[in-house]
Amino acid sequence: MDLSRLLRSAASDAGPKTALVVASGGDKISFAELDREADRVARGLASAGVGPGDRVALGMHNVPHFVYAYFGILRAGAVVVPLNVMLTEDEAGRIMHDAQAKAALIAPPFAQTVEAAASDTDTKIFSTSDWDALGDLGDPAPDPDVDEDSLAVLAYTSGTTGEPKGAMLSHGNLLANLSQQMSIPDMHVTEDDVLFLALPLFHIFGLNVTLGLLVMNHAKGLLVDKFEPVPALELIQKYKVTVLFGAPPMYTAWSATPGADQYDLSSVRMAISGAAPLPADVLREFRDIFGVQIYEGYGLTETAPTLCSNRMTERPKPGSVGKPLPGIDLRVVDESGTDVEIGDPGEIVVKGPNVFQGYWNKDDATRQVFRDGWFRTGDIAVQDEEGYLYLVDRKRDLIIVSGFNVFPSEVESALLQNPAVAEAAVIGQPHPYTGETVKAFVVLEPGVEATPEELLDDVQTRLARFKCPTSLEIVDSLPHLLTGKVLRRALRAG
Repeated sequence: MDLSRLLRSAASDAGPKTALVVASGGDKISFAELDREADRVARGLASAGVGPGDRVALGMHNVPHFVYAYFGILRAGAVVVPLNVMLTEDEAGRIMHDAQAKAALIAPPFAQTVEAAASDTDTKIFSTSDWDALGDLGDPAPDPDVDEDSLAVLAYTSGTTGEPKGAMLSHGNLLANLSQQMSIPDMHVTEDDVLFLALPLFHIFGLNVTLGLLVMNHAKGLLVDKFEPVPALELIQKYKVTVLFGAPPMYTAWSATPGADQYDLSSVRMAISGAAPLPADVLREFRDIFGVQIYEGYGLTETAPTLCSNRMTERPKPGSVGKPLPGIDLRVVDESGTDVEIGDPGEIVVKGPNVFQGYWNKDDATRQVFRDGWFRTGDIAVQDEEGYLYLVDRKRDLIIVSGFNVFPSEVESALLQNPAVAEAAVIGQPHPYTGETVKAFVVLEPGVEATPEELLDDVQTRLARFKCPTSLEIVDSLPHLLTGKVLRRALRAG
């Protein structure tokens, strides 16, 4: 099976049933309509010369056209390259260049950014404003030869360097993780559920967990383009949402909302948190206010994405990400690859059919993250005597802001483009709303004057907002190792 057949099956078995309710206007879209529009995209791409294996960038917010485009690209046998709509022109351009995107499906307001990024390429641009011209509904849809090993999604993530790396996820990888989710006893999505779709669909959590499970199980989804705490609570109450998919900042915002206890969330039977660590106090506060238990999980883009969940346990433990899903082998090991003792920290390594095929055009990077067939996640954790997993650190310096990866070297490079900056270093700091935030330390060129505000304003022109430092400190010098590398550990301690 390939992923696009999930939608074909849903249209065949539950065609008239509502698949999506658009929160902004209340429009309802059936599975049959989703299927028809996906065919339109597939025909349009095929007529434009896009075929099996070609990469197609997808740059949209949470709008119905994202769903049409996603399944339409797959139905054409092509590869989806999701673009974070908060990227700058340069950032989007680097990804599209690396992926050699043959086409891009875009929607305002991100459309202008993608069009500018592709201005000097042969990438064919299709905007939602041209939707009706995409494909004639009378033409047959393409039926390419696609199997489980065929590449489906090229999801870009920061890895061990600041350069974007495309994680190659096959149809089999993504389908395997959906099946693993459905194998969790008594804690999976059903056709009677109403899912809250506020997580960005361009993020692997929103893409394969929320959207994938919705289509696989013929459930209904409430599609939310912009998350705001109070309107979201009103929507959950109005549409009797049964399953919440969220990131920690969402649950934090709800818990801090004045008068939150006046909203009726009794329809919610399951709340799932992922993309970043969930503070234990937020879990408790949310449960106390709304009477709803949050089940925290853990995963990576490279694992399609979910590895562990507290849904796999008899009782969730605050601070724990639970236990591995069925079909996933997980170990906690030391530097030599030997299993550590219970309670000792070690790196998480995993095996399973959901583990990605490697990094696009980066064989060296792929070899570095696999050892004897085990994927080395770079995350450090401990397991207790009951098998619960607790994340304690990251082997790399990756910063996670609202579930999005920020690599320090990328931010530092942007800061150094300012002629007033001689040296720069950034670290992650805990933040009650976004999980982490970026803090910068800057050494100015001799004799040059600049304020933190001026430097922050300048770097915002080069980076997506979530990557930008929220605070900046001008210092006389930075701590260095003998090799010259900045000692970020000392900055964190200071």
